[in-house]
Amino acid sequence: MSNAPTVFPGHALVTGAGRGIGRAIARALGGMGCRVTVNYLRNRDAAQEVVALIRAEGGNAQAIQGDVSHPNAVSEVVTAARHAFGPIAILVNNAGIGQRLSVFEATVEDFDATFAVNVRSAFLVTQAVLQDMRDLNAGRLIFLSSTAAMTGGVISTAYAGSKAAVIGMMHHYAASLLPWNITANAISPAFIDTDIFAGIPMPPAESLPLKRLGRPEEVAEVARMIVTCGFMTGQTIQVNAGRYMT
Repeated sequence: MSNAPTVFPGHALVTGAGRGIGRAIARALGGMGCRVTVNYLRNRDAAQEVVALIRAEGGNAQAIQGDVSHPNAVSEVVTAARHAFGPIAILVNNAGIGQRLSVFEATVEDFDATFAVNVRSAFLVTQAVLQDMRDLNAGRLIFLSSTAAMTGGVISTAYAGSKAAVIGMMHHYAASLLPWNITANAISPAFIDTDIFAGIPMPPAESLPLKRLGRPEEVAEVARMIVTCGFMTGQTIQVNAGRYMT
């Protein structure tokens, strides 16, 4: 029996990787031996810090700036990433935003901005790297969703809707890319201690089944598992301390 195609150690592109969950995933993939492209939008110092950490841990990484919600920027990011580290075998669509608004405050501007970063960027970057994965006859697509896609959450209508859209998009990629050994899966975190929740009322840690908030590194462990497992596709993995169970 022939071995299943592998994607690591390979080139991993992580969008929005300068902080929080993206930062933790970039470091985890670097620790696996992947060559990691750390995409960021504004905070160059934070992205370079991630690169330095990956290199200090024995990995290889680079930082590339680009607004992945815009097609031209995506083309530039992917071209530069590919030029330095070769074809992209792993894509983590992590870039995301969320502004807490009540349903009475929500505006079309907020809706459009949220979908541009949370959904449009995932589509643009995925489309840009698919040929690499097709040529490799292997690939991993990872989409960062949220438990808010199932529960509504506390951030905004646009945020919950965008994270639900990401799951639907992931399902289509998973079903369509089977012939090329390209898997697509989503991770849906909640109650993770990251700065996106700064200023947003969170439930007391003691009220959670595990009595604490999650760590970005725990979400990164799920990403590692997805990368190493070639027999799982079309799945949404909940990481939420048991507050929402599937």
